[in-house]
Amino acid sequence: MQAARGASLNSSDQADPAAGRRRMAPRLVFAAVAVAAYAVDLGTKQWALSALADGDIGVFGDWFTLHLTFNPGAAFSTGTGFTIVFTCLAMVAVVVVLWLSRRLGSIGWALGLGVLLGGVSGNLTDRIFRQPEAFHGHVVDFLMLPNWPVFNVADVCINVAAGVIILQTFRGIRIDGTRESHGSDATGAVDDEAGDRA
Repeated sequence: MQAARGASLNSSDQADPAAGRRRMAPRLVFAAVAVAAYAVDLGTKQWALSALADGDIGVFGDWFTLHLTFNPGAAFSTGTGFTIVFTCLAMVAVVVVLWLSRRLGSIGWALGLGVLLGGVSGNLTDRIFRQPEAFHGHVVDFLMLPNWPVFNVADVCINVAAGVIILQTFRGIRIDGTRESHGSDATGAVDDEAGDRA
């Protein structure tokens, strides 16, 4: 149906271009952060394989050391006999994060999910392509602190992502950028607008 002067009453014709751009920004942030985290993780692992082949490098004495090791298990070297299980779980996690990213409307969530995707993908790449065999590969770890398991950049990314996601949840920011509200409709509208920018 058309109104007077030929103006369309179709709601899709009245879409706000600015709203479309606001929804695109978090997705671009998500993609950029994921690619950056993934590249840094893979780059530092390749550097560690070369630079630490002949031994450890002390950065801050015994407090922080670069020590090359290969982890067949999960965090804290648990489940070393279940490498294929962790590979499958990581693949599922990547799919879930990509599926959730379709709804992104929040910069905070974009940062959290982007860092998470980069970290999970980094360790997944090790599990798929590194020795001893495909899908049973050992993850390259090289960051060592006292009384703490050796870890890598991907592990840091995953933990940072968990913190960001928990923070967004406590703030009441939904993944689409709207804010959970418990007040009146007017308050909810203001909260939703504020949430779109978070």
